[in-house]
Amino acid sequence: MSGQSIGDLSKEILADRYQCDRRLGKQAGRQTLLARDLKTQKQVVVKLLSFSSDFNWEDLKLFEREVETLKSLSHPAIPRYLDSFEIDTPNRKGFALVQTYIEAKSLQEYLSDGRTFSESEVKQLATALLDILAYLHQRQPPVIHRDIKPSNILLKNRSGNSVGEVYLVDFGAVQTLATQQGKTVTVVGTYGYMPPEQFGGRAVPASDLYGLGATLIALITKQHPADLPQKDLQIEFEQITQLSSGFTNWLKWMTHPSLERRPASVQIAKEVLEKPQTINKYSLPLKQGKTVNTFSLFWNAIGYSTFTGALYVGACAAIYSTFFLPILGTIIGGMLGFFIGLLLGLENAIVVVFVTRWWFAPLTNPKLHRLVLTAISIIICTLTSIIFFLPIADMINSLEVNDDARVPIMSSSEYIVFVLVPSLMAGLSMGATSKSIARWYQKETGL
Repeated sequence: MSGQSIGDLSKEILADRYQCDRRLGKQAGRQTLLARDLKTQKQVVVKLLSFSSDFNWEDLKLFEREVETLKSLSHPAIPRYLDSFEIDTPNRKGFALVQTYIEAKSLQEYLSDGRTFSESEVKQLATALLDILAYLHQRQPPVIHRDIKPSNILLKNRSGNSVGEVYLVDFGAVQTLATQQGKTVTVVGTYGYMPPEQFGGRAVPASDLYGLGATLIALITKQHPADLPQKDLQIEFEQITQLSSGFTNWLKWMTHPSLERRPASVQIAKEVLEKPQTINKYSLPLKQGKTVNTFSLFWNAIGYSTFTGALYVGACAAIYSTFFLPILGTIIGGMLGFFIGLLLGLENAIVVVFVTRWWFAPLTNPKLHRLVLTAISIIICTLTSIIFFLPIADMINSLEVNDDARVPIMSSSEYIVFVLVPSLMAGLSMGATSKSIARWYQKETGL
């Protein structure tokens, strides 16, 4: 973690033991310092709460709660409590908390350095942080961090496709459910990473899940969640990402503004992260839009696809046949191409419905839906057209041009062009058709 100069404070030795080195962070009335324990010669983190002009008694309550909470925690991914004491010197008055130092960079520092995270890495992070939150939330009473954000998550030994070791730090906003019983709760957290209920002073385990989801969205988009567009308080990020539909659904579920529509527990969140198809067991539809039934989708897909297929393939077949057998070839080629185009359109409609219903229901990422449909239609329909056009080319090439011998009408290169060009045109036309169907589907769902 990076640090800053702390001026005269570097000359101080706190409690006759802790030699201050540099500042790691600063807030109103608070400082986080890197220091050396003169007794063990190890680096430690010292959090100072000073009595100054901006001192707030609520800060003291939070500080004391952080001390008591860290004393009770024992987890390898959480800084360990070492010491706490009161400071009463001519230069300083206040309280200090000493904890183990983790030599690692925060996610915020990685983002500032321009580092990127793949979907696989973000899922690794999610799993590791869910394990840490499971430990906190399963305690009695449950411990709620209330300030999950990139600067409070550290990564150590990141390499290759592995995110390395994950740590959760800064329990300055920590709260237990017991502290909420009949008491006024201090509103703390970071804007953009706080769920709506936390603004009202209420925090539950699902509040930490919101902070985790918002943090992962920040990693993926490289933008602060507060800077992303919102719709009905829901963070809108899917338009600028290319995530799998399952992971997109999971992130939107984690960051749903309604507490009742978020995962009820860490265990459920982790289960759905590992098995995206199980989300329907626990969540209501993530978006309230018009439902487009399969029958309506299928018939519209057939209408779009068969018209385009018959038009493009029929025209290509008629034009190409004209070059080799005028008039009669034009008629036969056009009719055969028209029939093949209808079959191709039917095939494309089936592909559109299958892909849409299997991977994009409910629709949460229209852009990815369009890209996937277009690509799959182009590939499948081009290959299918090649299979259809090959026998036509063979038939034309085997026509008798004199009484003595069969002479091929097309050379090898002409034969290849005859098959590939119309096939590719048919595939591209089906791709454009699928894109139009995807836009229609998005409009019908009201998204």
